[in-house]
Amino acid sequence: MHNLIAYFQRASQGKTVFLLFVITNLVYASMLVYSLPLVSSYAPESVLFDMSPTGYSYHQAVALLTSLGVDGRSAYLTVQLPLDFIYPGMFSVSYALLITWLLKQYTPEDSKLFYIAFIPFVAGGFDYLENIGIIAMLKNFPHVSENLVTTTSALTIVKSGATTLFFVLLILAVIQIIQRRLGIGLRS
Repeated sequence: MHNLIAYFQRASQGKTVFLLFVITNLVYASMLVYSLPLVSSYAPESVLFDMSPTGYSYHQAVALLTSLGVDGRSAYLTVQLPLDFIYPGMFSVSYALLITWLLKQYTPEDSKLFYIAFIPFVAGGFDYLENIGIIAMLKNFPHVSENLVTTTSALTIVKSGATTLFFVLLILAVIQIIQRRLGIGLRS
């Protein structure tokens, strides 16, 4: 693990971090403005699996899959999910490097805080597992097991929790940097 953190520290250069951040967020923006609205248009009264941070019940999942219809399920499989297989990897790498770069600004190189850089990989890994579960639900519909839905919903919750935790820590790191730059850091 120490070797990975050392690698993150070497790789987290300003221009690299910025470029990866932009590319990652362009992929995310394309999901927000194109693929998610496209899939949602087939079931406007429902919330898509990807956008349900607190999970969903078996009945909610079956209702969504039914509402989507054949064309909506196809759009989910062929438009949204391909983008959502690019995004988690991009998110993991770019945000791990971003938090590492930020921490390098004020944290000693051997600080345990650098382990925060692994949280985006946890979120990305659970995002991939969630996507596999969504694919299974879409492909097996109407014969979707309650166990599959429960498992996929749990993966969605863990992904969302890890993502939220990471962004809270990222915001705290940014606040800390701003305070230090302005000379208003906490004194003990």
